[in-house]
Amino acid sequence: MKVILVNGSPHPRGCTYTALMEIATQLEAQGVETEIFQIGVKPVSGCIACERCRETGRCFMNDKVNEFLDKADVADAFVFGSAVHFAAISGAMASFLDRVFFAGTPNFRGKPGTGIVSCRRGGSTAAFDQLNKYLAHSEMPIVSSQYWNMVHGNTPEEVKQDLEGLQIMRTLGSNMAWLLKCLDAGKAAGIEMPEKEKRQRTNFIR
Repeated sequence: MKVILVNGSPHPRGCTYTALMEIATQLEAQGVETEIFQIGVKPVSGCIACERCRETGRCFMNDKVNEFLDKADVADAFVFGSAVHFAAISGAMASFLDRVFFAGTPNFRGKPGTGIVSCRRGGSTAAFDQLNKYLAHSEMPIVSSQYWNMVHGNTPEEVKQDLEGLQIMRTLGSNMAWLLKCLDAGKAAGIEMPEKEKRQRTNFIR
């Protein structure tokens, strides 16, 4: 079993990374392989709704999005982490996730996912809610913790002083490992995903 943890912060070893590593350490302790996927600081273009990905399963802009989608094919679960920018996830993370989930929804159906955010002070619940919408839209079991998935601090050292936040991350890692093992046991027992109905789209302009 493998979990990919996406760092949507521009800082590769900052506050978001510190929170993600708390989760990764807990997953590794329970026998689950992990990988941190760093979006980086190069510009990530937003989706232009050309729908080319509907034909190919990949975005025509060959960048970090396609690199991640290649990994997502074989991953079992995902953690999406972002710093809070103006009470929302980072701009790069929003552009990244818009394109990832538009192109790669079949990669995610039935695979557990969760979002985590880091902030200096406020805006965390709004950003956390934004992340969860991608998961719910893609039929992903959303893994929860003992509180909303957030840490507070302006530096990694301050995040390490947020003892409750770090405990939330560890609990999240444990819950994800448990759910992955439950899903694995279910598959071994012959329990399959529900048959998917053909998508119905209803527009309200007549």
